[in-house]
Amino acid sequence: MKVFAIGAITTPPTPEQQQQVMPKEVPHTLQLYLDGKIEQFWFRQDRLGVVFLMNVDSVEDAKAAVDTLPLTEGGFMTFDLIPVGPLAPLARLLPTT
Repeated sequence: MKVFAIGAITTPPTPEQQQQVMPKEVPHTLQLYLDGKIEQFWFRQDRLGVVFLMNVDSVEDAKAAVDTLPLTEGGFMTFDLIPVGPLAPLARLLPTT
């Protein structure tokens, strides 16, 4: 199942907090990528945050994964989780046999 995890910084960490959290955040995110849970990732252009395209078994699995990120655990970031799939209405454009 594909899930977009759209993360937003809700409480910006102080510079001191950034020094404590970010050295853990980056390796943790990379481990989720290497584990195949994060398929692609981007930095948001509209506000501070990230967007992950996740490959997981369920929305609950996606939530469990992003909830372990240090920025999320620290209360600095929250995620909206959106399950996505094939654009099913396109089937109407195919001829029926």
